Amino acid sequence: MQTNLASWVRDTDEGQDADAVLRRCVHCGFCLATCPTYQILGDELDSPRGRIYLMKQVLEGVEPSRATQEHLDRCLTCRNCETTCPSGVEYGVLVDIGRKLVDQKVERPFSQRLTRTLLRRALNSSLFAPAMKLGKFMRPVLPQVLKAKVPKARAVGTLPSGGHRHTRQVLMMVGCVQPAMMPTIDAATIRVLDALGIGTQLAGGASCCGAINFHLDAQETALDQMRANIDAWLPVLDQGKVEAIIMNASGCGAMVKEYAHHLRHDRDYVEKALRLVDKVRDVAEIVAPHAPALRALMKSAPAPVAFHPPCTLQHWQGLRGVSERMLAELGFTLQPFTESHLCCGSAGTYSVTQPELSRSLRDRKLAAIQATAPKTIISSNIGCITHLQSGTATPVRHWIEVVDEALKPGPGDSLS
Repeated sequence: MQTNLASWVRDTDEGQDADAVLRRCVHCGFCLATCPTYQILGDELDSPRGRIYLMKQVLEGVEPSRATQEHLDRCLTCRNCETTCPSGVEYGVLVDIGRKLVDQKVERPFSQRLTRTLLRRALNSSLFAPAMKLGKFMRPVLPQVLKAKVPKARAVGTLPSGGHRHTRQVLMMVGCVQPAMMPTIDAATIRVLDALGIGTQLAGGASCCGAINFHLDAQETALDQMRANIDAWLPVLDQGKVEAIIMNASGCGAMVKEYAHHLRHDRDYVEKALRLVDKVRDVAEIVAPHAPALRALMKSAPAPVAFHPPCTLQHWQGLRGVSERMLAELGFTLQPFTESHLCCGSAGTYSVTQPELSRSLRDRKLAAIQATAPKTIISSNIGCITHLQSGTATPVRHWIEVVDEALKPGPGDSLS
């Protein structure tokens, strides 16, 4: 694509990065077939190609409008288009730049600014955990709109003691919303890894990965969170006592794996970020090589399930198939369904900022999944799990929770 960037952006880091992405686009339109919002709305301006044209216009000097902002807001940032694109267009890089520049030029309505500010502050607050605990207690009497955002309370179970005894050690982040919303996921992760002879250390001093702030108009705040996390995690990695930082929420894993990209213009942190990113692994990447040994420890066979691969796993991290093959080796009967490549509509806070589109995509996804009549729907991202569960009575769980349950001895059994 030929470009002629405006003088105000031409010689900036963002302008040069955007220009490099734009020049790779050849207008082919393959992305339209796999864009969830285009499938729902049928408007090319709500497709990757249409949004690329809008961002190109802004970068070339055309003043953006509220309509421009709305079309960019409707993008789920699922990156399905990147998986589809034959030219390797890094759409995610471009839309991050485009949104930031448009937001600098177009003021949002007060209601949107208030909603986004409240979301950022609430989800990053130390009060989130006690508020979620109260919400679970009050869940039976909550309005449906709130009940859908508060998972049912479940027993965490007993954690293994003496995990430090294992030669192999990994680091697990704890500054996320996940431990407050579904602590059973972290507990199951610790138990499953312990069964494989891998100890889990918790990463103190860190906070949210930065995704929430980054996608809610606070990119500089998000970069500060990234730097703080690097400062907290890297010294532990540099001691050589842990082999990886494991991620059991694919949304967090996707963001942390891109720290070096987001800090590419920060001379003080880019090298540190590269060292950190090299050690980040989705938990499935750690478990997969040991699937046969883990299956031998399982006391029960999992019921038929449908595995929903989050966009942050299959499109952002390029790990499509890793979890599926691992689950098959563990004895899961996976029930394939149509459109597994499309986003479920969760997309971080998208279900709050774009509720109608989000529900449409959720219902479309659930219709495809439930056509196979699975006993359980499993996934690997807290956002997808919560969002899908809000639209179905079928249990939706993290796959590692189901594996953990299969490891538990029944009456008369013993793991010793």
